[in-house]
Amino acid sequence: MSIEWTDTDPDTGEKRFVRVEKFARAWRFQVRFRRRTDWDRTVVPTRDMWEALLDALERRYRRREGVSDEDLAAVRKIIGDFGTEGQGDGGTEDT
Repeated sequence: MSIEWTDTDPDTGEKRFVRVEKFARAWRFQVRFRRRTDWDRTVVPTRDMWEALLDALERRYRRREGVSDEDLAAVRKIIGDFGTEGQGDGGTEDT
């Protein structure tokens, strides 16, 4: 499963393209600033990125587009853990 959206980089204020892929129960975030360039796979996802992913998953869930209850629960848990840990785990989560 792959989900893409655009947002603004909090450090530079530039528009960026964000892609999240789920493979083997792990979420991997990727970012690029221009079309037709390579994806940066070393990005550490922020809470805002996780919340944007959750929003996209919830919209797809209502339309029955391959999103499971486990996907929603896993992302909600990660967002909930942000308050206790302070930062994500580098872009992957095994559930």
